[in-house]
Parts: sequence; C-alpha cells; structure tokens
Amino acid sequence: MQVIILCGGQGTRLRDVSENLPKPMVPIGERPILWHIMKGFSHYGLNRFILCLGYQSWVIKRYFLDYHLASTDFTLSLAQPERVQMHNSVPVEDWQITLAETGNDAMTGCRVKRIERYIDGDEFLLTYGDGVADIDIPQLLEFHRSHGRMGTVTAVRPPGRFGEIEVSDGQVTEFNEKPNVSRGRINGGFFVFRREFFSRLRDDPTLTLEQEPLIQLARDGELMAFEHDGFWQPMDTARDHRYLNDLWNRDQAPWRTWDDEAVLQPAGNVEGWSSLVGRQNDELPLKPR
Repeated sequence: MQVIILCGGQGTRLRDVSENLPKPMVPIGERPILWHIMKGFSHYGLNRFILCLGYQSWVIKRYFLDYHLASTDFTLSLAQPERVQMHNSVPVEDWQITLAETGNDAMTGCRVKRIERYIDGDEFLLTYGDGVADIDIPQLLEFHRSHGRMGTVTAVRPPGRFGEIEVSDGQVTEFNEKPNVSRGRINGGFFVFRREFFSRLRDDPTLTLEQEPLIQLARDGELMAFEHDGFWQPMDTARDHRYLNDLWNRDQAPWRTWDDEAVLQPAGNVEGWSSLVGRQNDELPLKPR
C-alpha cells in the first residue's frame, strides 16, 4: 500500500527557523520532520512513498539522493566520479520513494491528482508533510475497510485554527476548513481513500483538497472519521518547532513508535546541509532548469 505525503509547502511562518528549507525538511533533532513521518509509517510495514513536491523540491530530492552517502565513509576518484567505493556501510530504511514534481504553486487537491499515475493499488494513504502523531495505522486501515465508504479522515482535537469536522456516529456530516470558531474535532490528515477518489479531483492548480473535494465527499456521505485522541501536532510556527524538538531531545516524543535501535546516525545534519544548499543551489550541476 502506498503513502502519499504532501511536501509542497513553503513554511512561511517558519522562516525564522530555517529560511532555505521547504517545510517538510525543517528538522526535529537532526532529521527532517518528513523523515519522522515516513519512519512512523514504516514502523507498520508501509515503505512505499510518493512525495508531492513543490517549493524547493530539489532540496528534498538531494536529501534522499545523498541519504546513503551521508551515513557512511566512501572513497571516490575525481577522474571517475561514477565509481564510488563504500566503507563501513550501515543499514538504511527499506523505503521506495517516488519524488514527483507537482508544481510550485499548485494547491493540495491538484498535487494529489497529478500523482494519480503512480498509484497502483485500490486504496492509498495520504497525509501532510508537516505533522506527527502516534496514530495506530493498522487500526485506521481496519476502520476504513470496515465502513465501505470512499474516504476516511483522522479527526483530532487540537487548537481551533485548523479545519473542523462534524461527526455523527462515525460519519463526517460537515467538513469546514479553518472556521472562525471551533466546535468539535478537526482535520488531522492521515487519510485513507479508495482509488476512485481521484475522479473527484482535477488537474487545476487552484483545487484545494480541503475545500470542494472533501466538503462534497462529506455531504455525499462518503467520508468517515477515525477519531484519534492521542498525540497529534503540526509544525506550523517557530513555537511548534521548539515544542517538537524539546519533546524529541528529552526522549519524550510520543510519535516515536519505532524501536530505538532503528534510529541510526543522522543522514547528514539537516540544518548545516541545508545552509550549504542555500549558498550553492545555483551551482549544483544536477539542478533542474
């Protein structure tokens, strides 16, 4: 089963944390938040990812292209740069990652539509590249398959600045994006959809997933809510960044569901590496034009 992660955001409210990084690459500890999200899915055996790229997409591509090299010693010949000899190689995650360019300015619904050709199953998971949680993914999938509707959204209870979901007996009766007054649960991401959901999307850069597609899906009775009362936290502001890093540094991160021994030495220091990218981005020989 494939996991789609929306990675096109600019993170404008996080500029004081790291100016040169796309939002999913802002670090928690020495790894980007995107790695933490993927690690959480991988803990449950979900290792096939599709990343919907946008702003500073090459930063994310470069991170994964260099992933193995950054965690091991190697010898290379400058005269034959294609020949690289690895030393003391360490295990790395068994992930298959499709990095898809979905446009700098495309909204979330359009980004999902543009990766439809990479989906090869009857259902898929979808979430945002800027939030972590301790959601039990097998329970989420079991719930989705039990109700027979087209979609499932994870409904959580954090601050009222996010989209709100009205739930009745597990069915989403109303989907409101960022209401002025919060009355109930909100959209926490971690969606599951049947493949036919793509028929409700179109390749329109202005199409926002959380507006027309999900609002109409809810009104058609085809969207159910998986109610999650555990940990859920987005990284929207510098304050969120400090909070998540504090939890991680104190070994109190609830979203760390994987075994300790699975956390290897960092594949590059994200902040130091990103500052290098920021200075030399125009000089990278492989940068797309």
